[in-house]
Amino acid sequence: MPILVLAAASVSTPHADSPDTYLPPARLTRLAFDRRSPGFAQLDFLLGEIGRRMQERMQLIRIQPERALDIGCGQGQGLAALRAQYPDAQIAGLDISGAMLAHAAQRDPQRQPGWLGRLLGKRPTFDLVQGDLATLPFAEGAFDLLWSNLALHWHPEPHRVFPEWHRVTRTDGLALFSLFGPDTLRELRDAFAEVDAEPHTLRFVDMHDIGDMLVHSGWSTPVMDMETLTVTYETPERLLRDVHAFGGLRRPAGAGGAQGVRGLKGRRWHQALLAALERRRNRDGVIALTFEIVYGHAWKLPPKGGQARDEQGRTVVPIDRIGRGRPRG
Repeated sequence: MPILVLAAASVSTPHADSPDTYLPPARLTRLAFDRRSPGFAQLDFLLGEIGRRMQERMQLIRIQPERALDIGCGQGQGLAALRAQYPDAQIAGLDISGAMLAHAAQRDPQRQPGWLGRLLGKRPTFDLVQGDLATLPFAEGAFDLLWSNLALHWHPEPHRVFPEWHRVTRTDGLALFSLFGPDTLRELRDAFAEVDAEPHTLRFVDMHDIGDMLVHSGWSTPVMDMETLTVTYETPERLLRDVHAFGGLRRPAGAGGAQGVRGLKGRRWHQALLAALERRRNRDGVIALTFEIVYGHAWKLPPKGGQARDEQGRTVVPIDRIGRGRPRG
């Protein structure tokens, strides 16, 4: 069982060599997560922890949404949390994977299969929709809260995502999200580097670049911060199985877990990788794996006559209004 070790929160510094993300097209992403869906529940410990931290941030923001959307809802863990926090809101979940949505539906006690559900006439606790993060099948201004937990980094073109999120958000609405940052999986990258010179893990976008994308997409007063979490593993096989499950490898092949990693290069290469990970055991006898978690939120504000703007056309909000909930006229 992986153990989550919490490190002190910190603010990242710019990475001079911040890599671009390397991700497959949306169709391949959908197929990949369809395949991973049966074993995806093993990552609930990480999704749940980050979801709780996002909820803590929500406590500092006064908002009572009428309609909320969980973007990249996966197997529905965040949907249940949103329902508990906003019992009067209409909650919807979107994911690119139909298999993930099927699991999410099982979390909904109001969903009854087949004729029984029609007979009881119960409305689902939340609505589920299959779609891509950058082409949302919703009308303009459909939601006043967008929530996305560890999903944005899977999209190959995040700069196309934020304008679409802006479109479906109501004026004075809020987007709150988390994603992986560039330091994620650094120990595994180092282990791979010992066995060959090829890049095997995904690389993620720096939080400063994400903040710039928000501004250029029309979002106002974006706030970005990050922290580092360390997950420890007793065996390299379990570490590789988790990384494979959440899609952290560039070319996961073959069966799940360590078998999939072995399919990359063969048995001898795989044994060399396991040995490289073994050499990373710390003095407690476990293998650490870093996850850089980037958090962000931003508002969709109406254009207001006479409101100060900077030279790039961005709205300037007085510092005494930050953290006081949605700005109002």
